[in-house]
Amino acid sequence: MLSASIFLADEHPIVRLGIKTLLQSEPKFQVVGEADDGQEALRQVERLKPDVLLLEVMLPGLNGLSLAHRVQKRSPNTRVIFFTMYSDEAFVVEAFKNHALGYVLKRSEPQNLIEAIREALLNRRFLCPNISQRALSNYTKKTNSAPFDLYDTLSPREREVLQLAAEGLSAAEIGKRLHISPRTVEMHRANLMRKLGLRRPAELIRYALRRGLMSMD
Repeated sequence: MLSASIFLADEHPIVRLGIKTLLQSEPKFQVVGEADDGQEALRQVERLKPDVLLLEVMLPGLNGLSLAHRVQKRSPNTRVIFFTMYSDEAFVVEAFKNHALGYVLKRSEPQNLIEAIREALLNRRFLCPNISQRALSNYTKKTNSAPFDLYDTLSPREREVLQLAAEGLSAAEIGKRLHISPRTVEMHRANLMRKLGLRRPAELIRYALRRGLMSMD
Protein backbone atom coordinates (compact mmCIF):
# COMPACT_ATOMS: atom_id res chain seq x y z
CA MET A 1 0.00 0.00 0.00
CA LEU A 2 1.33 3.44 -0.93
CA SER A 3 2.07 5.93 1.85
CA ALA A 4 1.22 9.62 1.56
CA SER A 5 1.76 12.87 3.41
CA ILE A 6 -1.34 15.00 2.90
CA PHE A 7 -2.08 18.71 3.35
CA LEU A 8 -5.65 20.02 3.69
CA ALA A 9 -6.86 23.42 2.46
CA ASP A 10 -10.48 24.22 3.31
CA GLU A 11 -11.90 27.23 5.16
CA HIS A 12 -14.33 25.13 7.22
CA PRO A 13 -12.81 23.47 10.34
CA ILE A 14 -15.54 20.84 10.51
CA VAL A 15 -14.77 19.74 6.93
CA ARG A 16 -11.06 19.43 7.69
CA LEU A 17 -11.88 17.40 10.81
CA GLY A 18 -14.11 15.09 8.78
CA ILE A 19 -11.38 14.54 6.18
CA LYS A 20 -8.79 13.80 8.87
CA THR A 21 -11.14 11.31 10.52
CA LEU A 22 -11.68 9.56 7.18
CA LEU A 23 -7.97 9.41 6.36
CA GLN A 24 -7.18 7.89 9.75
CA SER A 25 -8.73 4.69 8.39
CA GLU A 26 -5.75 4.43 6.04
CA PRO A 27 -2.65 3.48 8.09
CA LYS A 28 -0.17 4.94 5.60
CA PHE A 29 -1.96 8.26 5.06
CA GLN A 30 -0.75 11.08 7.28
CA VAL A 31 -2.16 14.62 7.45
CA VAL A 32 0.90 16.83 7.89
CA GLY A 33 -0.80 20.24 7.89
CA GLU A 34 -3.90 22.27 7.18
CA ALA A 35 -4.94 25.82 6.32
CA ASP A 36 -8.18 27.79 5.96
CA ASP A 37 -6.68 30.34 3.57
CA GLY A 38 -5.14 29.96 0.11
CA GLN A 39 -2.13 32.15 0.82
CA GLU A 40 -1.29 30.26 4.00
CA ALA A 41 -1.78 26.94 2.23
CA LEU A 42 0.72 27.97 -0.45
CA ARG A 43 3.32 28.94 2.15
CA GLN A 44 2.88 25.70 4.08
CA VAL A 45 2.90 23.45 1.01
CA GLU A 46 6.07 25.13 -0.23
CA ARG A 47 7.67 24.44 3.15
CA LEU A 48 6.34 20.92 3.82
CA LYS A 49 6.35 19.54 0.25
CA PRO A 50 3.52 17.05 0.93
CA ASP A 51 2.76 14.21 -1.45
CA VAL A 52 -0.86 15.34 -1.82
CA LEU A 53 -2.74 18.62 -1.48
CA LEU A 54 -6.50 18.31 -0.92
CA LEU A 55 -8.23 21.63 -1.50
CA GLU A 56 -11.55 23.36 -2.06
CA VAL A 57 -12.18 25.46 -5.18
CA MET A 58 -13.25 28.50 -3.16
CA LEU A 59 -10.68 29.63 -0.59
CA PRO A 60 -10.21 33.07 1.00
CA GLY A 61 -7.06 34.95 0.05
CA LEU A 62 -6.14 32.82 -2.98
CA ASN A 63 -8.72 30.64 -4.72
CA GLY A 64 -8.07 26.94 -5.19
CA LEU A 65 -7.48 27.12 -8.95
CA SER A 66 -4.75 29.74 -8.58
CA LEU A 67 -3.31 27.83 -5.63
CA ALA A 68 -3.09 24.64 -7.70
CA HIS A 69 -1.27 26.50 -10.47
CA ARG A 70 1.30 27.93 -8.06
CA VAL A 71 1.83 24.68 -6.21
CA GLN A 72 2.78 23.02 -9.50
CA LYS A 73 5.63 25.53 -9.82
CA ARG A 74 6.74 25.71 -6.18
CA SER A 75 6.25 22.06 -5.15
CA PRO A 76 6.05 20.12 -8.43
CA ASN A 77 6.01 16.70 -6.74
CA THR A 78 2.85 17.56 -4.77
CA ARG A 79 -0.22 16.00 -6.38
CA VAL A 80 -3.31 18.21 -6.30
CA ILE A 81 -6.81 16.85 -5.67
CA PHE A 82 -9.90 19.06 -5.46
CA PHE A 83 -12.40 18.00 -2.79
CA THR A 84 -15.21 20.42 -3.36
CA MET A 85 -18.91 21.21 -3.36
CA TYR A 86 -18.74 22.73 -6.86
CA SER A 87 -19.75 20.38 -9.69
CA ASP A 88 -19.77 22.92 -12.57
CA GLU A 89 -17.92 21.61 -15.63
CA ALA A 90 -16.10 24.95 -15.84
CA PHE A 91 -14.45 24.36 -12.48
CA VAL A 92 -13.55 20.76 -13.34
CA VAL A 93 -11.92 21.77 -16.63
CA GLU A 94 -9.99 24.62 -14.98
CA ALA A 95 -8.86 22.29 -12.19
CA PHE A 96 -7.29 19.86 -14.65
CA LYS A 97 -5.85 22.73 -16.68
CA ASN A 98 -4.11 23.79 -13.48
CA HIS A 99 -2.46 20.37 -13.09
CA ALA A 100 -4.92 18.69 -10.71
CA LEU A 101 -4.96 14.88 -10.73
CA GLY A 102 -8.32 14.46 -9.03
CA TYR A 103 -11.71 16.10 -8.66
CA VAL A 104 -14.03 14.71 -5.99
CA LEU A 105 -17.35 16.16 -4.86
CA LYS A 106 -18.10 16.43 -1.16
CA ARG A 107 -21.38 14.60 -1.69
CA SER A 108 -19.50 11.58 -3.06
CA GLU A 109 -18.98 8.31 -1.23
CA PRO A 110 -16.00 8.56 1.19
CA GLN A 111 -14.19 5.79 -0.67
CA ASN A 112 -13.99 8.03 -3.75
CA LEU A 113 -11.64 10.38 -1.93
CA ILE A 114 -9.43 7.48 -0.81
CA GLU A 115 -9.35 6.16 -4.36
CA ALA A 116 -8.50 9.61 -5.76
CA ILE A 117 -5.50 9.85 -3.43
CA ARG A 118 -4.28 6.38 -4.39
CA GLU A 119 -4.63 7.18 -8.10
CA ALA A 120 -2.81 10.51 -7.69
CA LEU A 121 0.11 8.77 -5.98
CA LEU A 122 0.42 6.72 -9.17
CA ASN A 123 0.19 9.95 -11.22
CA ARG A 124 -3.19 8.94 -12.63
CA ARG A 125 -6.27 11.15 -12.90
CA PHE A 126 -9.45 10.50 -10.96
CA LEU A 127 -12.89 12.00 -11.59
CA CYS A 128 -15.66 11.08 -9.16
CA PRO A 129 -18.67 9.20 -10.61
CA ASN A 130 -21.05 12.10 -9.79
CA ILE A 131 -19.57 14.12 -12.67
CA SER A 132 -20.57 13.19 -16.20
CA GLN A 133 -17.55 12.39 -18.36
CA ARG A 134 -19.60 13.09 -21.48
CA ALA A 135 -20.69 16.54 -20.26
CA LEU A 136 -17.11 17.31 -19.27
CA SER A 137 -15.83 16.25 -22.69
CA ASN A 138 -18.39 18.46 -24.43
CA TYR A 139 -17.50 21.42 -22.23
CA THR A 140 -13.78 20.92 -22.87
CA LYS A 141 -14.36 21.05 -26.64
CA LYS A 142 -16.22 24.34 -26.24
CA THR A 143 -13.51 25.93 -24.09
CA ASN A 144 -10.74 24.84 -26.46
CA SER A 145 -12.29 27.07 -29.12
CA ALA A 146 -13.10 29.92 -26.72
CA PRO A 147 -11.90 33.46 -27.46
CA PHE A 148 -8.96 35.09 -25.72
CA ASP A 149 -9.61 35.75 -22.01
CA LEU A 150 -8.51 39.11 -20.58
CA TYR A 151 -7.97 37.42 -17.21
CA ASP A 152 -4.92 35.72 -18.72
CA THR A 153 -3.27 39.14 -19.06
CA LEU A 154 -3.21 39.66 -15.29
CA SER A 155 0.00 39.03 -13.37
CA PRO A 156 -0.10 36.63 -10.38
CA ARG A 157 0.01 39.60 -7.99
CA GLU A 158 -2.83 41.36 -9.82
CA ARG A 159 -4.94 38.21 -9.50
CA GLU A 160 -4.30 38.15 -5.75
CA VAL A 161 -5.30 41.79 -5.39
CA LEU A 162 -8.39 41.20 -7.52
CA GLN A 163 -9.66 38.44 -5.29
CA LEU A 164 -8.91 40.21 -2.01
CA ALA A 165 -10.45 43.48 -3.22
CA ALA A 166 -13.55 41.60 -4.36
CA GLU A 167 -13.78 40.07 -0.87
CA GLY A 168 -14.05 43.61 0.51
CA LEU A 169 -10.57 44.14 1.97
CA SER A 170 -9.17 47.67 2.02
CA ALA A 171 -5.84 48.59 0.42
CA ALA A 172 -4.22 48.58 3.88
CA GLU A 173 -5.65 45.14 4.70
CA ILE A 174 -4.57 43.71 1.34
CA GLY A 175 -1.11 45.18 1.79
CA LYS A 176 -0.78 43.57 5.21
CA ARG A 177 -1.94 40.21 3.84
CA LEU A 178 0.47 40.30 0.87
CA HIS A 179 3.32 42.10 2.67
CA ILE A 180 3.30 45.07 0.30
CA SER A 181 2.46 48.75 0.80
CA PRO A 182 -1.10 50.11 0.38
CA ARG A 183 0.24 52.32 -2.39
CA THR A 184 1.49 49.25 -4.27
CA VAL A 185 -1.90 47.62 -3.78
CA GLU A 186 -3.59 50.66 -5.31
CA MET A 187 -1.22 50.48 -8.27
CA HIS A 188 -2.02 46.80 -8.87
CA ARG A 189 -5.75 47.44 -8.51
CA ALA A 190 -5.63 50.30 -11.01
CA ASN A 191 -3.65 48.17 -13.46
CA LEU A 192 -5.94 45.16 -13.25
CA MET A 193 -9.08 47.26 -13.60
CA ARG A 194 -7.58 48.96 -16.65
CA LYS A 195 -6.72 45.59 -18.22
CA LEU A 196 -10.21 44.23 -17.57
CA GLY A 197 -11.99 47.40 -18.64
CA LEU A 198 -13.54 47.97 -15.21
CA ARG A 199 -14.27 51.45 -13.87
CA ARG A 200 -15.91 51.03 -10.44
CA PRO A 201 -15.41 48.75 -7.41
CA ALA A 202 -18.88 47.26 -7.92
CA GLU A 203 -17.85 46.14 -11.41
CA LEU A 204 -14.81 44.43 -9.91
CA ILE A 205 -17.04 42.43 -7.54
CA ARG A 206 -19.42 41.44 -10.34
CA TYR A 207 -16.46 40.36 -12.47
CA ALA A 208 -15.04 38.21 -9.65
CA LEU A 209 -18.43 36.52 -9.22
CA ARG A 210 -18.80 35.84 -12.94
CA ARG A 211 -15.22 34.52 -13.16
CA GLY A 212 -15.82 32.13 -10.25
CA LEU A 213 -13.18 33.71 -8.03
CA MET A 214 -15.64 33.94 -5.16
CA SER A 215 -19.05 32.53 -4.29
CA MET A 216 -22.27 34.44 -3.66
CA ASP A 217 -22.56 32.99 -0.14
